[in-house]
Amino acid sequence: ARGDTIDREKLSALLEIPVVRTVGTRGDGIGALLDAAIRVVKSSSHHERTVDYGSEVEAMITSLTDALAIDRSLSVQYPRRWLAVKLLEGDESVLTLVGEGPASARVQNLLSSIDAGEYEASMADKRYETIAAILLQVRSAGASEGASASDMLDRVITDRYLGIPIFLALMWGAFELTFAVGAPFATAIEVGTAWLAEFATSSIGPAWLGSLIGDGVISGVGAVLVFLPNIFILFLILALLEDSGYLARAAFIMDRPLHALGLPGKAFIPMLIGFGCNVPAIMASRSIEGERDRLISILVNPFMSCSARLPVYILFAGTFFGTRAGGVMFFLYVLGIVVAIVSAKLFRSTILKGESSPFIMEMPPYRIPTAMTSLLHMWSRGSLYLRKAGTIILLGALLVWVLASFPYGVEYGSEASLVGSIGHLVEPLVAPIGFDWKIAVALIFGFLAKEVVIGSLGVLYGTGEETLSATILADPGFSPAIALSLMVFVLLYTPCVAVVGVIKKETQSWKWTGFSVVYGLIVAWILAFVIGRLAPFFLGGA
Repeated sequence: ARGDTIDREKLSALLEIPVVRTVGTRGDGIGALLDAAIRVVKSSSHHERTVDYGSEVEAMITSLTDALAIDRSLSVQYPRRWLAVKLLEGDESVLTLVGEGPASARVQNLLSSIDAGEYEASMADKRYETIAAILLQVRSAGASEGASASDMLDRVITDRYLGIPIFLALMWGAFELTFAVGAPFATAIEVGTAWLAEFATSSIGPAWLGSLIGDGVISGVGAVLVFLPNIFILFLILALLEDSGYLARAAFIMDRPLHALGLPGKAFIPMLIGFGCNVPAIMASRSIEGERDRLISILVNPFMSCSARLPVYILFAGTFFGTRAGGVMFFLYVLGIVVAIVSAKLFRSTILKGESSPFIMEMPPYRIPTAMTSLLHMWSRGSLYLRKAGTIILLGALLVWVLASFPYGVEYGSEASLVGSIGHLVEPLVAPIGFDWKIAVALIFGFLAKEVVIGSLGVLYGTGEETLSATILADPGFSPAIALSLMVFVLLYTPCVAVVGVIKKETQSWKWTGFSVVYGLIVAWILAFVIGRLAPFFLGGA
């Protein structure tokens, strides 16, 4: 951007490897880069340029390389210094490799004797010093030596006072745009699936098969597919923000408030990932050094609103709040963040006391997102939703249909059916919030996956020619206040059974896994109850 030039020949000589010019966004030079990499791999010569990390870190690297010497098979496969550096960085794959060999005990003793965060910061500083020294020799500055456009943007976007309002405004705009653009497409799909369900029910024989296909498969899965346009649009917006370099800055912006409330700034990265799916988000908490910090991050991540909750928000916000739907969805996302932060502060002050670790992060440059890259990101996330519709959501819908159809002879989906019995058994627990037995059933099956909440309601209501939104709007058991309470409950209680599994895997503790589930249910119940009681005052008596 400044017109700088790099002397590639000199850089290649300093690094002792070929240097190839590439432009990643356009794919320029990728073929030449691959050819150069293959030539280097096939070459018999090996040049190991190292960074001097300073006396303290270098002494630890020497101790680790000495400890690794007893693992002969590993030492043959990998340079011992490289392994030592990766161990100090907390590289999971290298930790696993060493953990399986004879050097494991000595290595663990050495690693447990140091402050991992301080070592990581020191190593990062030394690397930047080395990079700066090399750049002095190979970089020729262009005409402009003033602040770059990226620097000027960062002064505004990462400003301590403006940063958070800008972040919130962008998120609000994303949700408003999601509803505005997606609504016509969603309506067309909803009308089409309602007609198809009615056609299948009335024309396929025998009657039970028509009901299975119409009321079970089409109404259940179709109720979820209605929201596909909105979900793809939101994923596209998030992909554009990510590819532009903004989301990395959002993590930097949130470091100060998170640190003040007991979470390290690095915890915001898993929180951001949680907007897509809580499972990889919880796994991403591995990057947090402190054990208490990592555990707090795992426990609060389920409050981040994953994409599986979107169909619930889109249905009820779109049905009951009209032009305010985007604002309602924005409120839910912010509420999830607030509950996560308040919970972190509570845990830090009580059951998980201690200081949070520092946040170290490299800011990527701003880039103009390319259409192909952003569309690929959108598709990779949206296709997961489609696969869910064909597996978990379909199975959930079929299970609800079976329970709604038996015992034989009862009215489909009535209180006398098996699903009605289950609903009435649980109803007293959620009745104070204003939920009836059908909502209770949907919440139970929502434990499989949050999209199943909508699929279950689609099956239970057996919408026929009417759309699900029209059916629930006409149901006296629903109101804007109850719809808002339901969305809050769905936001805050356990995301899905897969999240429970990954919490158990990451914490290696049934105690913390059970605590996460119970705590989420309690918080969901309390806030759904309170918001349901306060909602009429803000919604004009709804």
